[in-house]
Amino acid sequence: MAGAKLSRAAYERLRAEYEDLTTRGRITVADKIERAREEGDLKENAGYHAAKDEQGHMEGRIRQLEYLLDEPEIVANQIYTVVYEGDSDDMAERYMIGNMEEQVDSADVISPTSPLGACLDGAAAGDTITYEAPTGPLTVTVLAVESV
Repeated sequence: MAGAKLSRAAYERLRAEYEDLTTRGRITVADKIERAREEGDLKENAGYHAAKDEQGHMEGRIRQLEYLLDEPEIVANQIYTVVYEGDSDDMAERYMIGNMEEQVDSADVISPTSPLGACLDGAAAGDTITYEAPTGPLTVTVLAVESV
């Protein structure tokens, strides 16, 4: 079974985060827990409880990264520039359909299962698409599609 669909850049960033958390991160948290233990009574030791909470959050993120990095499908993402019906072209918005772990400075990342993401996926420049938003139907015109 293939894992998450990720761009090469997201895969590399997540792989580096995983390596950091499973090495330096675990050592740092273990040191914090050990220093807090040396302070005595653990029941009322805020430093100990904070370090254990940090460890729990870090281990949760490690498990999430393991899932995302397990046999990922490396994909080329596309950025869609769209304008909503009634807006001028200078009010265009840019969206990339992809995993929420993607980071793109020039566009908002939307899920392929979101109403807009599902309708935009595979659209071409010039297409006009109507989708059902929580507030009712919205129509967008695709101005441009670019691969990233």
